[in-house]
Amino acid sequence: MKYGYARVSTVGQDLESQVTQLKAEGCEIIYSEKFTGTKKSRPEFMKLLETVNQGDMIVVTKLDRFARSAADAISIVRDLFNRGIRVHILNMGLIENTPTGKLIFTIMSGFAEFERDMIVERTQEGKAIAKQRDDYREGRPRLYSKKQIEHALGLLESHSYKEVEQLTGISKSTLIRAKRKKAVN
Repeated sequence: MKYGYARVSTVGQDLESQVTQLKAEGCEIIYSEKFTGTKKSRPEFMKLLETVNQGDMIVVTKLDRFARSAADAISIVRDLFNRGIRVHILNMGLIENTPTGKLIFTIMSGFAEFERDMIVERTQEGKAIAKQRDDYREGRPRLYSKKQIEHALGLLESHSYKEVEQLTGISKSTLIRAKRKKAVN
């Protein structure tokens, strides 16, 4: 039987493209989750590993969906091969249980880990450079200026939250946070 596994790292990301690819590849059962790959305990992945039997195949769209490090990937694949389970990584191909197949998989796992580490390093470098600027602010950029928020808070004196939200486009939750912040200052 062909089993698929799809994973995204954050709740805001979409699993649909991976699931579509896995269905197109003929996966009969697809396990999916929104869970960071840096954590070892991925509940759906663990269920999948417990479910598969000799002769089955696990299909994932990319190597980085499968394991959190090269050592982890090699360990998982070795265990699956020992149990007679095949592994197909769509952007790499079928992983062969041969010396050459294992070598190629080991090299590709190393590159995947290297790529992930480089992304983390570049992100940290970018943040360090950004923090040197006077106008640096951690987190998402503000959608509304101070002036817009103050105007909306002024409207709350004679209008309901719903009316102010319709007039300004500023959500009730943003207005409540701004009102609390103003009360503290």
